[in-house]
This record gives sequence, structure tokens and C-alpha cells, in this order.
Amino acid sequence: MLAWKVAPALAAGNTVVLKPAEYTPLTALLFAEISREAGLPKGVLNVVTGDGDTGAALVDAPVDKIAFTGSTSVGRIIRRATAGTGKALTLELGGKSPYIVFDDADIDSAIEGLVDAIWFNQGQVCCAGSRLLVQEGIAPRFYEKLKRRMDGLRLGDPLDKAIDIGAIIDPVQLSTITDLVAKNPEGEHYVARTAMPQGCFYPPTLITGLGTASPLMQEEIFGPVLVSMTFRTPEEAVALANNSRYGLAATLWTENINLALDVAPKLKAGVVWVNATNLFDAAAGFGGVRESGFGREGGWEGLMAYLKPAERPAALKPVAASPEPADPVVEGLDRTAKMYIGGKQARPDGGYSQPVYSPRGKLLGHAGIGNRKDIRNAVEAAHAARSWAKATAYNRAQVLYFIAENLSARAAEFARRLADLTGKPGLAEVEASIQRLFTYAAWADKYDGAAKSVPIRGLALAMNEPVGVIGALCPDEAPLIGLVSVMAPAIAMGNTVVLVPGTAPLSATDFYQVLDTSDVPPGVVNIVTGPPEDLAKSLAGHMDVDAVWSFSSHPLSALIEREAAGNLKRTWVNHARARNWMGPEGEGREFLSQATEVKTVWVPYGE
Repeated sequence: MLAWKVAPALAAGNTVVLKPAEYTPLTALLFAEISREAGLPKGVLNVVTGDGDTGAALVDAPVDKIAFTGSTSVGRIIRRATAGTGKALTLELGGKSPYIVFDDADIDSAIEGLVDAIWFNQGQVCCAGSRLLVQEGIAPRFYEKLKRRMDGLRLGDPLDKAIDIGAIIDPVQLSTITDLVAKNPEGEHYVARTAMPQGCFYPPTLITGLGTASPLMQEEIFGPVLVSMTFRTPEEAVALANNSRYGLAATLWTENINLALDVAPKLKAGVVWVNATNLFDAAAGFGGVRESGFGREGGWEGLMAYLKPAERPAALKPVAASPEPADPVVEGLDRTAKMYIGGKQARPDGGYSQPVYSPRGKLLGHAGIGNRKDIRNAVEAAHAARSWAKATAYNRAQVLYFIAENLSARAAEFARRLADLTGKPGLAEVEASIQRLFTYAAWADKYDGAAKSVPIRGLALAMNEPVGVIGALCPDEAPLIGLVSVMAPAIAMGNTVVLVPGTAPLSATDFYQVLDTSDVPPGVVNIVTGPPEDLAKSLAGHMDVDAVWSFSSHPLSALIEREAAGNLKRTWVNHARARNWMGPEGEGREFLSQATEVKTVWVPYGE
């Protein structure tokens, strides 16, 4: 854990203040001695020991990045504490990792792997395979063999190489494990028939026959306790595996490579091991999704987390909507633009709308004022369109090309709309928006993964997967190209989006007419209009939103990061810094990286 963070930080040219866990400071201090002997300059690596108060002081200190490994509850506290500070943050948190055994698996090998998965380090490992899922046909035989293997485990001094399971780290943790198991007596409890030494030890325990809602199936025990359920089909195995708020790691055992490569991408986990467990290497990323945190340790993706742009962007000036004039100019029939949810135009739940004026006082129309229920409806529609992630990259590219073609056919109309909204010529922004759509259509099938070079006879596949449902608050200063620059990379990578336009929303409500004629499946793109400062809290706090981006000129970064702590969703906010949406910084790999999660799938092969 220490090396995973210190090595890339130093390699990238940073200085480090390391605060080790309060129960394990000695290895960190020894590492500091070794670093000094190796010639590391003074002040480059600093070690500060202490308890939680020391950690809190470090979080509040003037540092540029925080990398934390620990419990989900503490990770949530850190997310809230750093909200709005501009500090980069990566979190590697708790887990309840599934260990899936199919009926064609090598049972003996799977059991040996399971011993390593759950009883290595007494189960005090964030990625411990603590949820055993066994296919129904082999469950009785598997459990019988597993119990015999448990009976042979030896407990004692962890420094003795003949010992399998050592002591629990602290009496407090031992009490936590004991209480959690005692308070949940459901299921069949099997305790290993092995000698128990005196001290801070807990026996290897198997609990079978549990339901999905059992606290033992849902809560991280962080000890040598294995809980188990059975399944009948691969689809049921995936559903049970994903029935958790965590998503750190997963293991699956099968002799059918087709089955393994079908199931692995469906598992909500940052790392998947096939016919193996606890494989790690600096070349391959490790990290979680959901409430197991965000960010990666290892791989290029892990190294990039310790870098930042060389130039600090300029401050972003707030962009206000054009005020209502004393004598507004009204031409033609007044039009109230609706929102766009699930592929349909939708009236705002509250029934209210707001006028939109040009800088010269012309009434351009009205836009609906969305509320929390509108956000909820949009998120539900986005989830209903999750099959978009299964569409081929080629198909997603074709849709983006179609959007660009249809926008091009209406370029003069959109240019006039932008001129009315901003008081500036709009054709250049429309043309740039068309080119941006072409750019991400080209990227759709080219932002691919990699086969990492790892020291096993096998592969570690780094796969770029869609994040899921992304909520985005669009730029105020660039009504059309800002919305396109946020939407296009997200849907190109297979995400669905809920977009909140800026202070000039009518270009966005015109744009959904283009979407309607471009074969965009219902729910892939949803647009909710209204004051961004009112909608940001609902969007960031929604438990079914997987990431929130904000490029609004309103001061929303702190609010979004604080609200996102609820389910520890990823955030990408501007911290009141400007971006040139017409230039190169308005597109590229940074957007694609934010629109994807790296999943590492380890596949050993050969004898």
C-alpha cells in the first residue's frame, strides 16, 4: 500500500507526506530509513505517525493531492472535507468482493484460491473475496471440501512461516468482527475445527444459506469470515455479485474461457481475476468503483493521478442571464421550450417557466424550471437506456456522425439563435460544434484499452468501460459548443447523460430536435433546464448517478463535491477556472478519461 502511493508520487516529481495507519507505523518508518540510505533528498519523503486526528490535520493542510486507503466511512469524511478546495483526491476504500465458482471449475484450485482470497492477512484486506457464490449443482461438494480445508488451517504467530492465519490487528477490530457475526445469527455457521491460541484471534468461519439482504452479505466484516450463497445461471451469478454498494474486486473460476470473458465485463468491479486471486503488479491498475472509491493505483492511469497541467487556467467570470428589460421586445408567438427526458419533450414538474431575453432586451422564449423530481425522472430515463453501453463503438460513432450532419443542415438557424442569446456572431460556434461531434465520433472506436505486461503467464487486460449515468452542468459562456463538448465524449464512450444547460438554455432545447432526428435512443441524452445552482444539489446527491461534471460559471464545485460523498461518485468540476471551449483544451483525452473507468481483467493461461 505504501509503495503503491509513494513510488508514482516520487516518480512524477512530487514531495510526499505519508501518514501510515495508526496500527502499522513501523514499516513506514523503516521505509523512511531505507529511502534516506538510498540518497533521497531531505524533505522529499516525510512520515508522520498518529491516529485519526493526525490524518484529519493532514487532510486540512495545504497539500495539492490526497491519496487515501482505508474504510468507506472515512473516505466519505475526506471527500466532504476536501470539497471545494481544489485538492486532487483518489480513494481506495472498502469492499465486499464476490468469489464466483461455476460448476465446471477446478474445485480444488478454486478452494486454494479462496483460502488466499479470504484468509490471507486474516481477511483484513480491502479486496478480500468475502462473498462466495457457488453454482448450485456443485455447492454441497464444494462446501464439504472447503470445510475440510478450513479445519487444516493453522492459527498462531504471523511471523512463523508455518502459520496460515495470524492475529487480528487490534482488540477493537476483533470486537467489531465478533459483534457483527453474533448479532446476525441467520444462516448456517461453520467454525473451523482448529486449535485456537490465546490472544487477538478469530477462527476461520463459513456462513451459508444467507439472503441477499442479510447484513453479513452486504457489510464489510474485515476479518476471517466467509459468507456464501448459491446461484443457478450465469445471469443470476452476475446479479448477485453486483448486488452490493461496493465494487473493488471480483474473482471467477471456470474452465470455459468464453463464459469467463462474458461474465467479467458484466461485473461491477475495478479488478477481475479469472482462475486466480490477489494478482497485483505496478503495470496494471488497481482500484474500485461505487463506494469502493475512485482512482487507480498502478498503470499509467495510476501515474497520471500524480500529475496536473503545467499552466493554471484563468479565473472564470460568472455569466449571468440577460436581465428582464423595462420594456421587452416581443416578436411573434411566445414559445415555451420543454425539457427532454427519455426521448420525449416533458413539461417541468413544478409547472413554472422563466423568460429568456437577448442582451438587447428581446424576449426569445421561455424555458421550464426543473426541480428535484425532474432530475429523478431524467436519471430513471438514463438508467433505462443502459443498453447504449452494449452498442458497438462503431454504432455509437455512426449516431454521433448523424447528429453532426443534422446540426450542419440547420447551421444557419443555430447561428441566429446563438447571436440572439449572446449578442455575438454564432456561426463559428456552430461550425466548431459540428467538428467536435466529428472528433468524438472518430474517437468512439479508438479510445481502447491495453494488454499490460505483467510477470505471469497470462494477460492483464485494461478495459475502458463507461462510467454509467453522468450528470453534467454545462458551460454558461459557450451555450452550444459547451453542451456538445460535454455530451459527445460521454455518449461516445457508452454513457448516458443528464444535462443541465447554462444561463442561455434555448440552444440546448433547440438541440434536442436534432437528437430526435439522429437515431439517438430514448434516454441516452436527457436535458433538464432551470437554474444550475438549484439543480446541482439534486444531481450531485442522487444515489443512482455515477459521476457529476460541472463547468458552470456559478460557484458550485464545493456543493457538488460535498453532495457526491453520499455514494462517493466521481466528480469533475472547474473550481471557477475557465476553459477555452473553442480550442484544443475543450476536447481530447482528458474528457475521454473522465468518461471511462479502467477495469483490469487478469487472465492466466497455459498449464
